[in-house]
Amino acid sequence: MLRLALALALVIACAACGEPSPPAASNTASPTTSTTAVHPPAEFVGGPCPQTPQPVALLTGARCGELVVPENRTKPGGRALRLAVAIIPSVTQPSGAEPIVFVQGGPGTDGIVHPAVPNDVRINQKRDLILFTQRGNYTSKPALACPEIDRLDIRRVGMLSDAPPTGDALIQAARACHDRLAPNADLTAFNTIESVHDLADLRTALGINQWNVFAHSYGTGLALIYMRHDQNGIRSVALDGVMPPSHGAPGYAWTSAREAFDNMIKACVEQPACGARYPDLAKTFVEQVSRLEVRPVTTTVNVPEVGETTVVLDGGALMGWFATLATHFPAEFPASIDELARGNPQRIAERVATIRADPTNVGVMAQGLALSVMCSEWVPFETAEDARRRAQQAFPEFPDSVKEQAPQFAFIREECDVWKVPKASDAVVLGTTESAVPTLLLSGSFDGQTGPQFVRYVAPHLRRSTEVTVPGAAHGVFSHPCGAMIIAAFFDTPEEPDTGCAQTTKPPPYLITSPP
Repeated sequence: MLRLALALALVIACAACGEPSPPAASNTASPTTSTTAVHPPAEFVGGPCPQTPQPVALLTGARCGELVVPENRTKPGGRALRLAVAIIPSVTQPSGAEPIVFVQGGPGTDGIVHPAVPNDVRINQKRDLILFTQRGNYTSKPALACPEIDRLDIRRVGMLSDAPPTGDALIQAARACHDRLAPNADLTAFNTIESVHDLADLRTALGINQWNVFAHSYGTGLALIYMRHDQNGIRSVALDGVMPPSHGAPGYAWTSAREAFDNMIKACVEQPACGARYPDLAKTFVEQVSRLEVRPVTTTVNVPEVGETTVVLDGGALMGWFATLATHFPAEFPASIDELARGNPQRIAERVATIRADPTNVGVMAQGLALSVMCSEWVPFETAEDARRRAQQAFPEFPDSVKEQAPQFAFIREECDVWKVPKASDAVVLGTTESAVPTLLLSGSFDGQTGPQFVRYVAPHLRRSTEVTVPGAAHGVFSHPCGAMIIAAFFDTPEEPDTGCAQTTKPPPYLITSPP
Protein backbone atom coordinates (compact mmCIF):
# COMPACT_ATOMS: atom_id res chain seq x y z
CA MET A 1 0.00 0.00 0.00
CA LEU A 2 1.05 3.56 -0.65
CA ARG A 3 4.74 4.16 -1.38
CA LEU A 4 5.93 0.63 -0.73
CA ALA A 5 3.25 -0.95 -2.89
CA LEU A 6 5.71 -1.01 -5.79
CA ALA A 7 8.56 -2.54 -3.88
CA LEU A 8 6.45 -5.28 -2.33
CA ALA A 9 4.49 -6.98 -5.04
CA LEU A 10 -2.85 -1.54 5.99
CA VAL A 11 -5.56 -13.82 14.18
CA ILE A 12 -4.99 -12.41 17.58
CA ALA A 13 -6.28 -8.88 17.97
CA CYS A 14 -4.14 -6.88 20.38
CA ALA A 15 -5.90 -6.03 23.60
CA ALA A 16 -4.72 -2.43 23.36
CA CYS A 17 -6.09 -1.93 19.85
CA GLY A 18 -9.33 -3.89 20.01
CA GLU A 19 -11.69 -3.96 17.04
CA PRO A 20 -11.72 -1.03 14.62
CA SER A 21 -14.08 1.56 16.05
CA PRO A 22 -17.18 2.14 13.94
CA PRO A 23 -17.28 5.14 11.64
CA ALA A 24 -19.24 8.24 12.53
CA ALA A 25 -22.00 7.28 10.10
CA SER A 26 -22.94 3.99 8.53
CA ASN A 27 -25.39 4.45 5.72
CA THR A 28 -25.85 1.99 2.90
CA ALA A 29 -25.59 4.36 -0.02
CA SER A 30 -25.35 4.35 -3.78
CA PRO A 31 -21.95 5.66 -4.89
CA THR A 32 -23.37 7.76 -7.68
CA THR A 33 -21.87 11.19 -8.10
CA SER A 34 -23.92 14.14 -6.89
CA THR A 35 -24.66 15.35 -10.41
CA THR A 36 -23.95 13.45 -13.59
CA ALA A 37 -23.41 15.48 -16.75
CA VAL A 38 -24.02 14.19 -20.27
CA HIS A 39 -21.01 12.43 -21.80
CA PRO A 40 -20.51 10.01 -24.68
CA PRO A 41 -20.72 6.39 -23.47
CA ALA A 42 -17.45 4.76 -22.46
CA GLU A 43 -15.82 2.87 -25.28
CA PHE A 44 -13.30 0.03 -25.47
CA VAL A 45 -10.83 0.56 -28.30
CA GLY A 46 -8.60 -2.39 -29.22
CA GLY A 47 -4.90 -1.80 -29.66
CA PRO A 48 -1.40 -2.91 -28.70
CA CYS A 49 -0.56 -3.87 -25.15
CA PRO A 50 0.95 -0.99 -23.14
CA GLN A 51 4.65 -0.50 -22.64
CA THR A 52 5.73 -1.44 -19.13
CA PRO A 53 8.95 -0.59 -17.23
CA GLN A 54 9.75 -4.31 -16.94
CA PRO A 55 8.41 -7.23 -18.99
CA VAL A 56 5.08 -8.62 -17.74
CA ALA A 57 4.83 -12.32 -18.61
CA LEU A 58 1.05 -12.32 -18.44
CA LEU A 59 0.88 -9.97 -21.42
CA THR A 60 2.18 -12.64 -23.78
CA GLY A 61 -0.78 -13.56 -25.97
CA ALA A 62 -3.03 -10.95 -24.31
CA ARG A 63 -5.70 -8.96 -26.14
CA CYS A 64 -5.25 -5.33 -25.23
CA GLY A 65 -6.79 -1.93 -25.73
CA GLU A 66 -7.99 1.15 -23.90
CA LEU A 67 -11.18 2.15 -22.15
CA VAL A 68 -12.07 5.72 -23.08
CA VAL A 69 -13.97 7.47 -20.26
CA PRO A 70 -14.76 11.07 -19.25
CA GLU A 71 -12.29 12.61 -16.85
CA ASN A 72 -15.00 14.16 -14.66
CA ARG A 73 -18.52 12.76 -14.91
CA THR A 74 -19.95 15.69 -12.95
CA LYS A 75 -18.96 18.24 -15.59
CA PRO A 76 -20.19 18.45 -19.19
CA GLY A 77 -17.65 18.15 -21.96
CA GLY A 78 -14.13 18.07 -20.64
CA ARG A 79 -11.24 15.78 -21.32
CA ALA A 80 -11.32 12.03 -21.92
CA LEU A 81 -9.07 9.51 -20.19
CA ARG A 82 -7.65 6.39 -21.80
CA LEU A 83 -7.23 3.47 -19.39
CA ALA A 84 -5.18 0.47 -20.48
CA VAL A 85 -6.86 -2.95 -20.44
CA ALA A 86 -5.27 -6.37 -21.00
CA ILE A 87 -7.38 -9.51 -21.40
CA ILE A 88 -5.39 -12.66 -20.57
CA PRO A 89 -7.04 -15.66 -22.24
CA SER A 90 -7.92 -18.70 -20.17
CA VAL A 91 -5.56 -21.65 -20.35
CA THR A 92 -8.44 -23.91 -21.33
CA GLN A 93 -9.99 -22.83 -24.61
CA PRO A 94 -12.58 -21.86 -25.42
CA SER A 95 -13.29 -20.02 -22.20
CA GLY A 96 -16.86 -20.72 -21.16
CA ALA A 97 -16.93 -19.17 -17.70
CA GLU A 98 -17.34 -15.65 -16.36
CA PRO A 99 -14.01 -13.76 -16.48
CA ILE A 100 -12.10 -12.33 -13.52
CA VAL A 101 -11.28 -8.62 -13.40
CA PHE A 102 -8.35 -7.59 -11.21
CA VAL A 103 -8.44 -4.35 -9.17
CA GLN A 104 -5.02 -3.29 -7.88
CA GLY A 105 -4.19 -1.39 -4.71
CA GLY A 106 -1.89 1.45 -3.75
CA PRO A 107 -3.65 3.72 -4.39
CA GLY A 108 -1.39 4.34 -7.35
CA THR A 109 -0.07 0.87 -8.25
CA ASP A 110 -0.75 -0.10 -11.86
CA GLY A 111 -2.74 -3.31 -12.31
CA ILE A 112 -0.99 -4.16 -15.58
CA VAL A 113 2.54 -3.19 -14.60
CA HIS A 114 2.21 -5.01 -11.26
CA PRO A 115 -0.59 -7.60 -11.50
CA ALA A 116 -0.94 -8.97 -7.97
CA VAL A 117 -2.13 -12.40 -9.04
CA PRO A 118 -0.96 -15.82 -7.80
CA ASN A 119 2.24 -17.12 -9.35
CA ASP A 120 1.90 -20.83 -8.63
CA VAL A 121 -1.82 -21.28 -9.27
CA ARG A 122 -3.36 -20.05 -12.50
CA ILE A 123 -6.61 -18.35 -11.67
CA ASN A 124 -7.16 -18.04 -15.42
CA GLN A 125 -7.20 -21.80 -15.93
CA LYS A 126 -10.86 -21.72 -16.98
CA ARG A 127 -11.57 -17.99 -17.09
CA ASP A 128 -10.17 -15.00 -18.90
CA LEU A 129 -8.31 -12.61 -16.59
CA ILE A 130 -8.85 -8.90 -17.21
CA LEU A 131 -6.10 -6.57 -16.02
CA PHE A 132 -7.38 -3.03 -15.65
CA THR A 133 -5.36 0.09 -14.90
CA GLN A 134 -7.18 2.64 -12.78
CA ARG A 135 -7.25 6.25 -13.89
CA GLY A 136 -4.03 8.12 -13.18
CA ASN A 137 -1.81 5.04 -13.10
CA TYR A 138 1.29 4.35 -15.17
CA THR A 139 -0.40 2.84 -18.24
CA SER A 140 -3.35 5.26 -18.22
CA LYS A 141 -3.39 8.59 -20.02
CA PRO A 142 -2.65 10.90 -18.36
CA ALA A 143 -0.53 9.26 -15.69
CA LEU A 144 -0.21 11.11 -12.39
CA ALA A 145 3.37 10.21 -11.58
CA CYS A 146 5.34 12.36 -9.14
CA PRO A 147 9.04 11.76 -9.73
CA GLU A 148 9.66 14.70 -7.42
CA ILE A 149 8.32 12.61 -4.52
CA ASP A 150 9.91 9.37 -5.74
CA ARG A 151 13.39 10.88 -5.82
CA LEU A 152 12.88 12.34 -2.35
CA ASP A 153 11.73 8.96 -1.07
CA ILE A 154 15.09 7.54 -2.16
CA ARG A 155 16.94 10.27 -0.28
CA ARG A 156 14.76 9.82 2.80
CA VAL A 157 16.54 6.59 3.74
CA GLY A 158 19.39 8.89 4.80
CA MET A 159 17.18 11.42 6.61
CA LEU A 160 15.52 11.47 10.01
CA SER A 161 12.06 10.06 9.42
CA ASP A 162 10.02 12.46 11.54
CA ALA A 163 12.19 15.60 11.64
CA PRO A 164 10.76 18.94 10.41
CA PRO A 165 13.30 19.27 7.56
CA THR A 166 12.10 15.92 6.19
CA GLY A 167 8.52 17.11 6.33
CA ASP A 168 9.44 20.39 4.65
CA ALA A 169 11.16 18.54 1.82
CA LEU A 170 8.17 16.26 1.34
CA ILE A 171 5.76 19.21 1.26
CA GLN A 172 7.94 20.96 -1.31
CA ALA A 173 8.01 17.83 -3.51
CA ALA A 174 4.23 17.40 -3.29
CA ARG A 175 3.68 21.06 -4.16
CA ALA A 176 5.99 20.80 -7.16
CA CYS A 177 4.13 17.74 -8.45
CA HIS A 178 0.74 19.36 -7.88
CA ASP A 179 1.73 22.51 -9.74
CA ARG A 180 3.08 20.49 -12.67
CA LEU A 181 0.05 18.17 -13.00
CA ALA A 182 -2.84 20.54 -12.21
CA PRO A 183 -2.87 22.49 -15.53
CA ASN A 184 -3.48 19.28 -17.50
CA ALA A 185 -5.52 17.12 -15.12
CA ASP A 186 -8.53 17.73 -12.89
CA LEU A 187 -7.00 16.30 -9.71
CA THR A 188 -10.42 16.27 -8.03
CA ALA A 189 -11.63 13.66 -10.57
CA PHE A 190 -9.03 11.04 -9.69
CA ASN A 191 -10.83 9.26 -6.89
CA THR A 192 -12.47 6.00 -5.93
CA ILE A 193 -15.99 6.84 -7.06
CA GLU A 194 -14.84 7.73 -10.57
CA SER A 195 -12.86 4.47 -10.67
CA VAL A 196 -16.00 2.60 -9.62
CA HIS A 197 -17.82 4.04 -12.60
CA ASP A 198 -14.84 3.20 -14.82
CA LEU A 199 -15.05 -0.41 -13.68
CA ALA A 200 -18.79 -0.61 -14.38
CA ASP A 201 -18.27 1.02 -17.78
CA LEU A 202 -15.55 -1.51 -18.62
CA ARG A 203 -17.89 -4.45 -17.99
CA THR A 204 -20.53 -2.88 -20.22
CA ALA A 205 -18.07 -1.89 -22.95
CA LEU A 206 -16.69 -5.44 -23.11
CA GLY A 207 -20.21 -6.87 -23.36
CA ILE A 208 -19.84 -8.97 -20.20
CA ASN A 209 -23.05 -9.96 -18.42
CA GLN A 210 -21.35 -11.03 -15.17
CA TRP A 211 -17.79 -11.22 -14.01
CA ASN A 212 -15.78 -12.06 -10.90
CA VAL A 213 -13.81 -9.38 -9.06
CA PHE A 214 -10.39 -9.95 -7.49
CA ALA A 215 -9.10 -6.96 -5.50
CA HIS A 216 -5.99 -6.29 -3.44
CA SER A 217 -5.29 -3.75 -0.65
CA TYR A 218 -6.74 -0.30 -1.51
CA GLY A 219 -8.48 -2.06 -4.38
CA THR A 220 -10.63 -3.93 -1.85
CA GLY A 221 -12.16 -0.65 -0.68
CA LEU A 222 -12.83 0.27 -4.28
CA ALA A 223 -14.40 -3.14 -4.83
CA LEU A 224 -16.63 -2.80 -1.77
CA ILE A 225 -18.03 0.45 -3.14
CA TYR A 226 -18.35 -1.12 -6.59
CA MET A 227 -20.45 -3.91 -5.04
CA ARG A 228 -23.03 -1.28 -4.03
CA HIS A 229 -23.18 0.02 -7.57
CA ASP A 230 -23.21 -3.03 -9.88
CA GLN A 231 -24.28 -6.08 -7.85
CA ASN A 232 -26.19 -7.70 -10.70
CA GLY A 233 -23.03 -7.70 -12.79
CA ILE A 234 -20.95 -9.56 -10.20
CA ARG A 235 -20.76 -13.35 -9.76
CA SER A 236 -18.25 -13.32 -6.87
CA VAL A 237 -15.66 -11.09 -5.17
CA ALA A 238 -12.29 -12.03 -3.64
CA LEU A 239 -10.77 -9.39 -1.37
CA ASP A 240 -7.11 -9.87 -0.44
CA GLY A 241 -5.99 -7.54 2.36
CA VAL A 242 -9.29 -5.92 3.26
CA MET A 243 -9.38 -2.15 3.74
CA PRO A 244 -12.92 -0.79 4.22
CA PRO A 245 -13.30 2.74 2.82
CA SER A 246 -14.36 4.01 6.24
CA HIS A 247 -11.09 2.76 7.77
CA GLY A 248 -8.64 4.20 5.26
CA ALA A 249 -7.60 7.01 7.61
CA PRO A 250 -3.84 7.05 8.39
CA GLY A 251 -4.28 6.34 12.11
CA TYR A 252 -5.56 2.87 11.38
CA ALA A 253 -2.09 1.92 10.20
CA TRP A 254 -1.23 1.67 13.89
CA THR A 255 -3.88 -0.97 14.59
CA SER A 256 -2.75 -3.19 11.70
CA ALA A 257 0.88 -2.85 12.74
CA ARG A 258 0.03 -3.83 16.31
CA GLU A 259 -1.98 -6.84 15.22
CA ALA A 260 0.88 -8.08 13.06
CA PHE A 261 3.36 -7.38 15.85
CA ASP A 262 1.41 -9.45 18.37
CA ASN A 263 1.03 -12.31 15.92
CA MET A 264 4.72 -12.33 15.04
CA ILE A 265 5.71 -12.28 18.70
CA LYS A 266 3.25 -15.10 19.42
CA ALA A 267 4.77 -17.14 16.59
CA CYS A 268 8.22 -16.77 18.17
CA VAL A 269 6.91 -17.92 21.56
CA GLU A 270 5.33 -20.96 19.90
CA GLN A 271 8.60 -21.95 18.21
CA PRO A 272 10.72 -23.40 21.04
CA ALA A 273 14.06 -22.42 19.52
CA CYS A 274 12.93 -18.84 18.93
CA GLY A 275 11.33 -18.48 22.34
CA ALA A 276 14.48 -19.73 24.03
CA ARG A 277 16.90 -17.60 21.97
CA TYR A 278 14.84 -14.39 21.99
CA PRO A 279 12.77 -14.53 25.22
CA ASP A 280 12.20 -10.75 25.45
CA LEU A 281 11.61 -9.98 21.77
CA ALA A 282 8.62 -7.66 22.23
CA LYS A 283 10.29 -5.69 25.00
CA THR A 284 13.53 -5.41 23.03
CA PHE A 285 11.74 -4.03 19.98
CA VAL A 286 9.95 -1.33 21.98
CA GLU A 287 13.22 -0.42 23.72
CA GLN A 288 14.98 -0.07 20.35
CA VAL A 289 12.31 2.23 18.97
CA SER A 290 12.72 4.50 22.01
CA ARG A 291 16.52 4.31 21.96
CA LEU A 292 16.83 5.14 18.26
CA GLU A 293 14.43 8.04 18.55
CA VAL A 294 16.79 9.64 21.08
CA ARG A 295 20.04 8.51 19.41
CA PRO A 296 19.56 7.64 15.73
CA VAL A 297 22.04 5.31 14.08
CA THR A 298 23.71 6.09 10.77
CA THR A 299 25.30 3.39 8.63
CA THR A 300 26.07 2.63 5.00
CA VAL A 301 25.13 -0.34 2.86
CA ASN A 302 26.01 -1.31 -0.69
CA VAL A 303 22.87 -1.41 -2.82
CA PRO A 304 23.19 -3.35 -6.09
CA GLU A 305 23.39 -1.02 -9.11
CA VAL A 306 23.28 1.97 -6.76
CA GLY A 307 26.42 1.73 -4.63
CA GLU A 308 27.15 2.92 -1.13
CA THR A 309 23.96 4.26 0.43
CA THR A 310 23.61 6.07 3.75
CA VAL A 311 20.81 4.83 5.98
CA VAL A 312 19.58 6.64 9.08
CA LEU A 313 17.54 4.63 11.56
CA ASP A 314 15.51 6.49 14.14
CA GLY A 315 12.47 5.26 16.06
CA GLY A 316 10.01 6.13 13.30
CA ALA A 317 12.18 4.45 10.67
CA LEU A 318 12.34 1.26 12.74
CA MET A 319 8.57 1.25 13.12
CA GLY A 320 8.18 1.79 9.39
CA TRP A 321 10.60 -1.07 8.71
CA PHE A 322 8.52 -3.37 10.85
CA ALA A 323 5.09 -2.49 9.43
CA THR A 324 6.02 -2.64 5.76
CA LEU A 325 9.21 -4.72 5.41
CA ALA A 326 9.80 -7.03 8.37
CA THR A 327 6.35 -8.54 7.95
CA HIS A 328 7.31 -9.60 4.41
CA PHE A 329 10.58 -11.16 5.58
CA PRO A 330 9.39 -12.55 8.91
CA ALA A 331 12.11 -15.16 9.33
CA GLU A 332 14.63 -12.35 9.87
CA PHE A 333 12.58 -10.37 12.40
CA PRO A 334 13.91 -11.70 15.74
CA ALA A 335 17.53 -11.85 14.60
CA SER A 336 17.32 -8.34 13.14
CA ILE A 337 16.08 -6.86 16.42
CA ASP A 338 18.59 -8.85 18.48
CA GLU A 339 21.46 -7.68 16.29
CA LEU A 340 20.26 -4.08 16.42
CA ALA A 341 20.13 -4.22 20.22
CA ARG A 342 23.74 -5.46 20.19
CA GLY A 343 24.92 -2.57 18.04
CA ASN A 344 24.62 -4.07 14.55
CA PRO A 345 21.95 -2.35 12.37
CA GLN A 346 23.18 -3.79 9.06
CA ARG A 347 20.51 -6.41 8.46
CA ILE A 348 17.72 -3.85 8.88
CA ALA A 349 19.58 -1.13 6.98
CA GLU A 350 20.18 -3.44 4.02
CA ARG A 351 16.49 -4.25 3.72
CA VAL A 352 15.52 -0.59 3.97
CA ALA A 353 18.05 0.59 1.41
CA THR A 354 17.55 -2.23 -1.08
CA ILE A 355 13.79 -1.78 -1.20
CA ARG A 356 13.43 1.98 -0.84
CA ALA A 357 16.51 3.31 -2.64
CA ASP A 358 15.73 1.57 -5.93
CA PRO A 359 15.95 4.21 -8.71
CA THR A 360 13.93 2.05 -11.13
CA ASN A 361 10.82 2.94 -9.12
CA VAL A 362 11.00 6.62 -10.02
CA GLY A 363 7.96 7.68 -12.04
CA VAL A 364 6.24 4.28 -11.92
CA MET A 365 3.81 4.62 -9.04
CA ALA A 366 1.06 7.22 -9.46
CA GLN A 367 1.81 9.31 -6.39
CA GLY A 368 -0.59 11.96 -7.70
CA LEU A 369 -3.48 9.51 -7.73
CA ALA A 370 -2.51 8.36 -4.24
CA LEU A 371 -2.61 11.93 -2.94
CA SER A 372 -5.92 12.73 -4.66
CA VAL A 373 -7.50 9.67 -3.02
CA MET A 374 -5.92 10.01 0.41
CA CYS A 375 -6.44 13.76 0.66
CA SER A 376 -10.13 13.55 -0.20
CA GLU A 377 -11.19 10.16 1.22
CA TRP A 378 -8.83 9.36 4.10
CA VAL A 379 -7.24 12.34 5.80
CA PRO A 380 -10.41 14.51 6.14
CA PHE A 381 -12.20 11.71 8.00
CA GLU A 382 -9.74 11.59 10.90
CA THR A 383 -8.36 14.34 13.09
CA ALA A 384 -4.71 14.46 14.08
CA GLU A 385 -5.81 13.83 17.67
CA ASP A 386 -7.69 10.70 16.58
CA ALA A 387 -4.53 9.41 14.91
CA ARG A 388 -2.44 10.09 18.00
CA ARG A 389 -4.99 8.32 20.17
CA ARG A 390 -4.80 5.20 17.99
CA ALA A 391 -1.01 5.30 18.20
CA GLN A 392 -1.25 5.55 21.99
CA GLN A 393 -3.63 2.58 22.12
CA ALA A 394 -1.39 0.47 19.91
CA PHE A 395 2.08 1.31 21.29
CA PRO A 396 1.73 3.37 24.48
CA GLU A 397 5.44 2.98 25.31
CA PHE A 398 6.63 4.76 22.16
CA PRO A 399 7.96 8.32 22.35
CA ASP A 400 5.43 10.99 21.37
CA SER A 401 7.50 11.97 18.32
CA VAL A 402 7.14 8.44 16.91
CA LYS A 403 3.40 8.36 17.60
CA GLU A 404 3.01 11.66 15.77
CA GLN A 405 3.60 10.04 12.33
CA ALA A 406 1.71 6.86 11.41
CA PRO A 407 3.66 4.15 9.56
CA GLN A 408 3.50 4.75 5.77
CA PHE A 409 1.84 8.16 6.25
CA ALA A 410 4.49 10.54 7.60
CA PHE A 411 3.52 14.17 7.02
CA ILE A 412 0.49 13.18 4.95
CA ARG A 413 -1.67 15.98 6.41
CA GLU A 414 0.88 18.56 5.39
CA GLU A 415 1.05 17.09 1.88
CA CYS A 416 -2.73 17.31 1.62
CA ASP A 417 -2.60 21.00 2.52
CA VAL A 418 -0.77 21.63 -0.76
CA TRP A 419 -2.65 19.04 -2.85
CA LYS A 420 -5.90 21.02 -2.61
CA VAL A 421 -8.68 18.53 -3.28
CA PRO A 422 -12.05 18.72 -1.48
CA LYS A 423 -13.36 16.23 1.05
CA ALA A 424 -15.24 13.29 -0.48
CA SER A 425 -18.90 12.55 0.17
CA ASP A 426 -19.67 11.06 3.58
CA ALA A 427 -22.10 8.65 1.92
CA VAL A 428 -19.36 7.22 -0.29
CA VAL A 429 -16.64 6.85 2.34
CA LEU A 430 -18.73 5.99 5.40
CA GLY A 431 -21.43 3.96 3.69
CA THR A 432 -21.68 0.27 4.51
CA THR A 433 -21.68 -2.33 1.76
CA GLU A 434 -24.56 -4.75 2.27
CA SER A 435 -24.39 -7.64 -0.18
CA ALA A 436 -25.37 -11.24 -0.81
CA VAL A 437 -22.71 -11.69 -3.51
CA PRO A 438 -20.37 -14.58 -2.52
CA THR A 439 -17.28 -12.90 -1.12
CA LEU A 440 -13.88 -14.18 0.00
CA LEU A 441 -12.31 -12.12 2.80
CA LEU A 442 -8.65 -13.12 2.81
CA SER A 443 -6.03 -11.92 5.30
CA GLY A 444 -2.54 -12.76 6.49
CA SER A 445 -1.82 -12.97 10.19
CA PHE A 446 1.44 -11.04 9.61
CA ASP A 447 -0.17 -8.28 7.53
CA GLY A 448 1.06 -5.01 9.07
CA GLN A 449 -0.86 -2.85 6.60
CA THR A 450 -4.40 -4.26 6.34
CA GLY A 451 -4.84 -6.55 9.31
CA PRO A 452 -7.43 -9.33 9.78
CA GLN A 453 -9.40 -7.08 12.14
CA PHE A 454 -10.88 -5.29 9.12
CA VAL A 455 -12.37 -8.58 7.90
CA ARG A 456 -14.28 -8.80 11.14
CA TYR A 457 -15.67 -5.34 10.50
CA VAL A 458 -17.08 -5.95 6.99
CA ALA A 459 -18.06 -9.62 7.28
CA PRO A 460 -21.40 -9.13 9.11
CA HIS A 461 -22.67 -7.06 6.17
CA LEU A 462 -21.63 -9.59 3.50
CA ARG A 463 -24.14 -12.37 4.03
CA ARG A 464 -22.41 -14.99 1.91
CA SER A 465 -18.82 -14.34 2.89
CA THR A 466 -15.98 -16.74 3.66
CA GLU A 467 -13.36 -15.46 6.12
CA VAL A 468 -9.84 -16.88 5.96
CA THR A 469 -6.64 -15.84 7.73
CA VAL A 470 -3.46 -17.54 6.50
CA PRO A 471 -0.92 -17.92 9.34
CA GLY A 472 2.40 -16.25 8.58
CA ALA A 473 1.24 -14.49 5.42
CA ALA A 474 1.91 -10.77 5.06
CA HIS A 475 0.24 -8.08 2.98
CA GLY A 476 -0.60 -9.74 -0.33
CA VAL A 477 -1.82 -13.23 0.56
CA PHE A 478 -2.00 -14.04 -3.16
CA SER A 479 1.80 -14.55 -3.07
CA HIS A 480 1.54 -17.25 -0.37
CA PRO A 481 1.03 -20.80 -1.71
CA CYS A 482 -1.96 -21.38 0.55
CA GLY A 483 -3.48 -18.01 -0.33
CA ALA A 484 -3.08 -18.72 -4.03
CA MET A 485 -4.85 -22.07 -3.72
CA ILE A 486 -7.72 -20.54 -1.76
CA ILE A 487 -8.24 -17.78 -4.34
CA ALA A 488 -8.33 -20.28 -7.20
CA ALA A 489 -10.68 -22.58 -5.28
CA PHE A 490 -12.98 -19.69 -4.48
CA PHE A 491 -13.49 -18.67 -8.09
CA ASP A 492 -14.29 -22.30 -8.95
CA THR A 493 -16.83 -22.71 -6.14
CA PRO A 494 -17.55 -19.38 -4.43
CA GLU A 495 -20.14 -20.87 -2.08
CA GLU A 496 -17.87 -23.60 -0.68
CA PRO A 497 -14.21 -22.96 -1.50
CA ASP A 498 -11.56 -25.33 -0.21
CA THR A 499 -9.80 -23.38 2.54
CA GLY A 500 -8.25 -26.38 4.30
CA CYS A 501 -4.65 -25.29 3.82
CA ALA A 502 -5.22 -22.36 6.19
CA GLN A 503 -5.81 -24.89 8.99
CA THR A 504 -2.53 -26.70 8.40
CA THR A 505 -0.26 -23.80 7.41
CA LYS A 506 2.11 -22.52 10.06
CA PRO A 507 4.26 -19.37 10.12
CA PRO A 508 7.74 -19.90 8.69
CA PRO A 509 10.48 -20.86 11.15
CA TYR A 510 12.42 -17.90 12.47
CA LEU A 511 16.13 -17.55 11.82
CA ILE A 512 18.11 -18.44 14.92
CA THR A 513 21.53 -16.81 15.16
CA SER A 514 24.26 -17.87 17.55
CA PRO A 515 24.57 -15.82 20.74
CA PRO A 516 27.61 -13.52 20.80
